Amino acid sequence: MSLTVKCPTCQTPVTWNAESEFKPFCSERCKLIDLGDWASEKNAIPVKPEFDPEMLDQLGYDEADFFLDESPYNDDKN
Repeated sequence: MSLTVKCPTCQTPVTWNAESEFKPFCSERCKLIDLGDWASEKNAIPVKPEFDPEMLDQLGYDEADFFLDESPYNDDKN
């Protein structure tokens, strides 16, 4: 018994077997349309942001003096 799936691009039924050259797509055209959608970022895998940018303000990173180098190793004090 063979499995039948729908082409992700055009919804045409596709038999899932060794002879189905473009599976899960029904044709090379549908395969390339899907590839183009991924390349143009129409399709994307959702990703959780690494951090919340608002959290930086709460931690004090919005302070102007945070980025000043007050290191004892700073050679700019000649």
